[in-house]
Amino acid sequence: MSARQPTADIGDRSINTASLCASVQELVESLHPHLKGRVNVNLDTTFDRDLGLDSLTRVEMLTRLEREFGVSISEADMAAAETPRDVLRALRSGGTVSMADRVTAVDVSWDRADGAGPESPETLGDVLLWHASAHPGRTHVHLFGDDGDIRKLSYGALLDESREVAAGLRNRGFEAGQSAAIMLPTGVEYFSSFFGILLAGGIPVPIYPPARISQIEDHFRRHARILANAGVRFLITFEQAKNVTRLLASQVESLASVVTTAEICDGDRLDDVASIDPDSTAFLQYTSGSTGNPKGVVLSHANVLSSLDSMRQALAAEPDDVFVSWLPLYHDMGLIGAWMGSLVVGFPLVLMSPLTFLRRPESWLKAISDFRGTLSGGPNFAFELCTRRIRDEDIEGLDLGSWRLAFNGAEPVSPTTLSSFQDRFARYGFRKSAMTPVYGLAEATLG
Repeated sequence: MSARQPTADIGDRSINTASLCASVQELVESLHPHLKGRVNVNLDTTFDRDLGLDSLTRVEMLTRLEREFGVSISEADMAAAETPRDVLRALRSGGTVSMADRVTAVDVSWDRADGAGPESPETLGDVLLWHASAHPGRTHVHLFGDDGDIRKLSYGALLDESREVAAGLRNRGFEAGQSAAIMLPTGVEYFSSFFGILLAGGIPVPIYPPARISQIEDHFRRHARILANAGVRFLITFEQAKNVTRLLASQVESLASVVTTAEICDGDRLDDVASIDPDSTAFLQYTSGSTGNPKGVVLSHANVLSSLDSMRQALAAEPDDVFVSWLPLYHDMGLIGAWMGSLVVGFPLVLMSPLTFLRRPESWLKAISDFRGTLSGGPNFAFELCTRRIRDEDIEGLDLGSWRLAFNGAEPVSPTTLSSFQDRFARYGFRKSAMTPVYGLAEATLG
């Protein structure tokens, strides 16, 4: 070994690569004590194959490295990091952003005077068309970006972009009654793709994207059965996924094309929106597969709207509510509960990606505080993560007094977690009565 180890300059600090590997090894052993003495981390050690780290553990490890070196790693670099060498590159390109930075000077005002949705909509398309007509400029979704900026998506803009997707699909031979899968991360393109398929008379099929780009091929092999089962005609996804088009074509006979939203949207907008029967399929929701292979659940427009109305009544949800969510849009809790619920009832949705939450759990609580969120939730592990990982210095000034319903579901609910979260965040205004264990399943349209 050379007497002098190579270094990487980061701001006003230099990192010895051997020290970086030692830090990774120490963190891995602290997170997984059974690995102590069994691995020797070097720059090319793989986090999944060599160390067996799952996505949550990887994010926690990378977050600790951010704090150790005082550098903020972008979400894209964090998701792509497979080895310590990748981490080194990410640290080199990262910004010197404080871990305690929070969104400031956020415009969280909106006019709720006529924010309620239509009284008796028959389809999801009816709901969007009503909002876009009644108040096209009103913000429907406040969407957090990787850089902390917030993009506002209005009802009118969503309808316009959805009509572009619908026109692009029709121009490529997509016909009413056919299905199209959506494999996209949280973003505006997800919403416009979903409604674009509906406006074109098709059936959306939400499926989750791969956690890392390097897993695309294996990811699609696992999902080929779902795509074939749904008879998917088009797959709307991100650019890198197009590299596996040939693989999918050989396993999914119905698949005609794999496209991105940028390719679909060429300026045309569909004006002759398809006429939709309330009892027709709104989308196919595939089960989690926790008790077997994922199975497709056929959800009609009437199913979804009836279920959302029942939940609205049970939760006393009103247009004055604010839903804050990091839940993935391919999961029924995030897709139906957070997004479609906000659309139907008429309250704004504040949305961040799952990786943003996993990376810094305090970002979820800060968004609730900043936007005066009233409705929010997640699986039990999310509340456990907040209790265990968030530092007091990262949530100074936090105010959770507006949070009236904190949903805890989608996995077993732990009484210990409930008590720990309540005790930890009571001093920040969190009320014990807000904690709300919930139960749902795709076969029952969520709730």
